[in-house]
Amino acid sequence: MTDQPSQAELVRQSLKRRYRKERRFRAYGILAIAIALSALVILFADIIGKGYTGFMKTSITMEVNLDGEMMYLDDPTDKRQLKMADFVEPLVQALIREIPGATEEDRDEIRGLINPYASVTLRDALKENPDWLNTTRTMTFLSHTDVDVYVKHAGDAGYSIKLDEQQKAWVDELLERGVIETSFNDVFFSGGDSRDPSKAGILGAIVGSLLTMFVTLILSFPIGVAAAIYLEEFAPQNKFTDFIEVNINNLAAVPSIIFGLLGLAVFINLFGMPRSVPVVGGLVLTLMTLPTIIISSRAAIKSVPPSIREAAEGIGASKMQVVLHHVLPLAMPGMLTGSIIGMAQALGETAPLLLIGMVAFIVDVPDGFFDSATVLPVQVFLWAGSPELAFIERASAAIMVLLAFLISMNALAIWMRKRLERRW
Repeated sequence: MTDQPSQAELVRQSLKRRYRKERRFRAYGILAIAIALSALVILFADIIGKGYTGFMKTSITMEVNLDGEMMYLDDPTDKRQLKMADFVEPLVQALIREIPGATEEDRDEIRGLINPYASVTLRDALKENPDWLNTTRTMTFLSHTDVDVYVKHAGDAGYSIKLDEQQKAWVDELLERGVIETSFNDVFFSGGDSRDPSKAGILGAIVGSLLTMFVTLILSFPIGVAAAIYLEEFAPQNKFTDFIEVNINNLAAVPSIIFGLLGLAVFINLFGMPRSVPVVGGLVLTLMTLPTIIISSRAAIKSVPPSIREAAEGIGASKMQVVLHHVLPLAMPGMLTGSIIGMAQALGETAPLLLIGMVAFIVDVPDGFFDSATVLPVQVFLWAGSPELAFIERASAAIMVLLAFLISMNALAIWMRKRLERRW
């Protein structure tokens, strides 16, 4: 007869199978983490690789002869003369003098190296300094977008260079002599949107985002905290409150574009509020953020030990005093953490804002809550869809700025949770 395996042997074999399954499960977990980290590294590498050049600008520094006869200008303080004057010719002549061997016959190609907004810069300089007329000044102007692309991406296959061979030779010569140089792109952080990529900036989008987030914060945080306190501490347990709780949980999973449709139907069509303003954007994002804040606030309130409530009630505190003086201060760190995470989610939203008109081309920086504005995610959306390749690096640079805001807000939430949390 064949000897049957002993009970100890069966246990050892069972343990080996369990350990093998555990090792496989660990390996699958490590593999999943490695894939996620690899995808994140690839994403960041792609964004940074395309966007870091957006933080640099290409400029031309040259001596400009501000000849009044050449510009048809006698009095820089006369608005009519400023409107009719020719501010392009001094720039063309100055660049002809900087390029060895260039002649008047090359003026059209040379003009293609100068940014179209350089004449506006020259006009504004003369308007502020009328005594500069008929003098020679060393001035710095933005180069043409085609020059900017050539200087930054001459060897990149993904960018098409629109300069001809003669213009490329001139740019190389001016680079060697220091007439054309690259520097930090302060225009990117000091201006609004523009049709010209070299003049496009994100200041308008940043201000619009801050105004929209301010409206969202002052509405969603007190309403969300008050709703959480009522549902958790005061609301009776019945079918009506159960219905409210189910709907709050469901709203947290609703696609954000639905809130955009709601804002379009209620705030714009019903109440007649203006499109593309931070107030309406803040109202829409408030609706979207409220479920997240309510759920996180209720979880923070539940984490307060019952003994705190019992001790306060034992010394004669009323229900309201228990909540306001004891429960709420202890739950506030968790509430703030959930609110910051909800605000970070709202900061990155695009779909609901597109439906309320915040996709408009906005050049000016908004001054108030009722001025036309855009936000950073929408600005990225606009630039990413532009046919100009130079806008791609601007879009990637704006994504980097947006990610910096989001990472900062999440880091602040983590710090506040670690700094303020109490262990029981």
